[in-house]
Parts: sequence; structure tokens; C-alpha cells
Amino acid sequence: MVKYRIKLTQEEVIELTSIVNKGRHTSQTYRAAYVLLNCDEGDYSLGKSTNAQICGVLKTGMRTIDRIKKRCVEGGIDRALERAGSTRVYDLKLDGDVEAKLVTLCCSSPPEGRSRWTVRLLADKMVELQYVESISHVSVHHILKKTNLSLGRSKVG
Repeated sequence: MVKYRIKLTQEEVIELTSIVNKGRHTSQTYRAAYVLLNCDEGDYSLGKSTNAQICGVLKTGMRTIDRIKKRCVEGGIDRALERAGSTRVYDLKLDGDVEAKLVTLCCSSPPEGRSRWTVRLLADKMVELQYVESISHVSVHHILKKTNLSLGRSKVG
């Protein structure tokens, strides 16, 4: 495992101290600032603590401290203080064509024996008509909500 050594400048120590001592910050920012201050081995350090001591005070894991140190060494102090953004890529099952077909289906007359469409009926009908391979009734609800269509609202006009 790589050991990351933190050596902060005087300006960085002042900035981190101000974050810890005052102001309104997220708990992640406060935690990262506290970790960096206590792991500092530079000329302006306030006293180095071990990772175990920091874990005891902050009630956090050793791996969290290692991640904060790594972000600081690789990306700078600002990157260490910010939360990392999500890198997950979401695959969209529905595009504009499928949404248009759903809206058309929703505006059509309901099945025999029903007074109106339900989201479950719409989901089943979309699979039956082979618009999609599979779809959840929750996805149908989100699409209808996004397009301001409500199955419960009475039709006026």
C-alpha cells in the first residue's frame, strides 16, 4: 500500500485551520480539513497524529483517511476538500420515440372493462406492443410525471 505524505504550505494550513475553527461547511469538508491538518509533516504543521488517533477522534475508517491523503497528493488541497463526483454512466432504456408512444397510448381509450389507464396497464401494454423489451410501472410513472400527464386528472374539453 502506498503511503502518502502530506506537506502543507503556510497558506494551506491557515485555510484549513479557518475551515475547522469557523464557518459553515459540510461534514466531509470539515473531516478532510481535520485529517489533512493532523497528517501534515511540513514546516508549519500543528503536530502530527497517527491515522489510528484520527480514526478514534473522527469515528472514521483508516481507508477514508488514506483516500483523503491520496486526493490531496494527486489533485491538490481543493480536490481533497470537495466531494468526488459520480462517474457512473446510466444507460437510458427509453428515448423520445418510446416516450411519445407512451403518451399516445395514454391518451388512447383504455382497455375493455376499464374506465382509465393505470401505470401498470400501460407498462404491460408497451411490452405487449413491443415498444420496449421490459419496463417498470415506476418508469412509466416518471415519464408521465415529466410530461405533466396525470392518469387521475379528468379530461376537460
